[in-house]
Amino acid sequence: MRDADGTGRDDGGRRRRLLLVSTNYAPEHTGIGPYATQVAEHWAARGHETHVLAGMPHYPSWSVDPAYRGAWRRTETRGGVTVHRRRHTVPGRQTAVRRALFEGSLLAHQLAAPPRMPRPDAVVAQLPSLAGGVVAARLAARWRVPYIPVVQDLMGAAAAQSGIEGGDRAAAAAARVEAYALRRATLVGVIHETFTARVTALGVPPERVRTVPNWSHVAAPARPREETRRRLGWAPADTVVLHSGNMGLKQGLEVLVGAARLAPGLRVVLMGDGSQRGALERLAADVPNLEFLPPVDDADFPEVLAAADVLAVTQRASVLDMSVPSKLTSYFATGRPVVASVADGGGTAQEVRRSGAGVLVPPEDPAALLEAVRGLAADPGRAAVLGAAGPRHVEAHLGRAAGLARYDALLDEVLAGGAGGAGVEGAGR
Repeated sequence: MRDADGTGRDDGGRRRRLLLVSTNYAPEHTGIGPYATQVAEHWAARGHETHVLAGMPHYPSWSVDPAYRGAWRRTETRGGVTVHRRRHTVPGRQTAVRRALFEGSLLAHQLAAPPRMPRPDAVVAQLPSLAGGVVAARLAARWRVPYIPVVQDLMGAAAAQSGIEGGDRAAAAAARVEAYALRRATLVGVIHETFTARVTALGVPPERVRTVPNWSHVAAPARPREETRRRLGWAPADTVVLHSGNMGLKQGLEVLVGAARLAPGLRVVLMGDGSQRGALERLAADVPNLEFLPPVDDADFPEVLAAADVLAVTQRASVLDMSVPSKLTSYFATGRPVVASVADGGGTAQEVRRSGAGVLVPPEDPAALLEAVRGLAADPGRAAVLGAAGPRHVEAHLGRAAGLARYDALLDEVLAGGAGGAGVEGAGR
């Protein structure tokens, strides 16, 4: 049986009541927020009563959206979804202690003031929010309903691998909280198979793990590249390398500053925001061929990506199995070649290889990144072949309908009493 939205799932036509716990949610337009928003609005469009317990919008700038400043609690309706927001700290600079305060404030406020709603049929959580995972597990246990966390990032591994100040000390504590949240799940979703070993090492039985990859949530570019380049001031002869998205520690964007410094004729663009933007601006103060752009709106986003010659994804060398950047799904959709400065053994490298849309270079190596960019600039035919592979990969593997159907499948499985023997009781242990 196929729904009107084309997802192909059959929930028996029964209206469900669902709670999604996700710190990040619209109007945040990068990172996890768009996925949480599309899942919730998809459920609402199918006629399910959908609630979201979220934080105040703050990502990727790590500054509360002006429309929400001063708000303590807020309930609003967006896209047919009832969104319950709770105030929390927002650290402008990322350290392990500040991140712990961020998570602690979320946990305290959301447990003290859970959403006012009738008992749901299931609770779904988007991790890496440790607080969100704990809150969702506790609420599911209170209501005695299935609990399904979906792991977008692994916080224990992130603390160890991202380079955050105090991360080594925080990693073990984060892993313990993560284990608490995951072991109480009826099913656990992971966005990439490279996360599975970490999740099972935290005590989740392998038979309860399901892979639910993210999807491309941006439209294909519609305007001529030349038009967008003119508007942005990029000359036809410029070779433009663009990084879009969060400017945090784990991205290791210093490698792009280094590449720009080595090649004054190369145009390097960092578009977005994040906790490290100020430090990067100071580092690049003497690099005139590197420019910073603010985030652009959803309609213009694919056009700007497509206007670049090369799209860059970068990570610190220590980042292996804690994160797969959501930006890749957008990059692939735009038809431009990708240069990935990432560890060869990680999930990001695996996705770039799988797509056939990019080139891998060693992380934190500006000269290697520059050599790859110059190689693509000198060989437009190869660049075109790589770029064309991206949209094909999106069409075959990263479609929105298929991605949303995987979330429906998780719900169908737990509400039908499946989940490898873990039913409602699994949520309340």
